[in-house]
Amino acid sequence: MADHQEASVTLPSDPASVPTARRYVADVLMRWGLDDAAEIADSIRLIVSELATNAVLHTLGQSPTFTVDVRLEREERLHIGVTDSHPRRPRRLPAAVQQDNGRGMVIIRVLAAEAGGRLSVTPTEDGGKTVWITVPWTVAPVASC
Repeated sequence: MADHQEASVTLPSDPASVPTARRYVADVLMRWGLDDAAEIADSIRLIVSELATNAVLHTLGQSPTFTVDVRLEREERLHIGVTDSHPRRPRRLPAAVQQDNGRGMVIIRVLAAEAGGRLSVTPTEDGGKTVWITVPWTVAPVASC
């Protein structure tokens, strides 16, 4: 496998794009050797769903598309980023609002931390942002026969 692999997809900022983003990332990771039934695969699917949902719902129509980037470095670290063109950084909503929503970033942080990773946000050149999760790549080597 190469030292660095990457894949990306740009999708319309529409709720129908959320499952497309989730399937895209799952397919890429399976091609790179991640067992679809692995616990980390479930966590990554949920993280991608939450990040894509945030890119669709919280950009207030100011980001017509969002991009999902998947990067694997030296078979050690997996980076998944969702980029939109809205400048507002994600934030936790006040407790009163959190009863029905607002827990997505908390879920993402917890899942990333449980996998030994972290969440970060970086600004883009066009004034938007990318929300990244970085986790260790934990694919077991395939046994030879």
